[in-house]
Amino acid sequence: MAEIKDPENTILIELKDGTVAIELLVDIAPGHCERMKELARGGHYDNVAFHRVIDGFMAQTGDVQHANIEKDYNPRMAGTGASELPNLKAEFGRIPHDRGTIGAARSQNPDSANSQFFINFKDNSFLNGQYTVYGRVISGMEHVDKIARGEPPANPDRMISVKVASDA
Repeated sequence: MAEIKDPENTILIELKDGTVAIELLVDIAPGHCERMKELARGGHYDNVAFHRVIDGFMAQTGDVQHANIEKDYNPRMAGTGASELPNLKAEFGRIPHDRGTIGAARSQNPDSANSQFFINFKDNSFLNGQYTVYGRVISGMEHVDKIARGEPPANPDRMISVKVASDA
């Protein structure tokens, strides 16, 4: 695993193949980073499926309402839910949607991000300036690459646990 420079702003996602460490970009998108930490600390992301995984594009997860595999998982509704917290305002920065960056999933409204996010499998520059980038994978991208593909995947992978590194 990569050296963790700021444990309070690093997320650890346990996948079936190993741990993914994500450095949060608090200087770029403080609201999105705080939301991810709040949901992680509350256990809301634990057991949540990757409900939309497109080869050569990205893996989307974070629907804490409909995609918890251990509790009321609904593959037809996965991707439509959010947390009970209010939506976030867009925090567009100059960080490009490169391989391993974390982007805030949202509806057509730029200020509709809530709990869902995606991890880019490759450089997706066409997303630049349209979706908030608020983190980057610093280790474990090889585990992200092994996530089951599909919309939804027939047997979706999940985030087994999600923790703030300072709490782990």
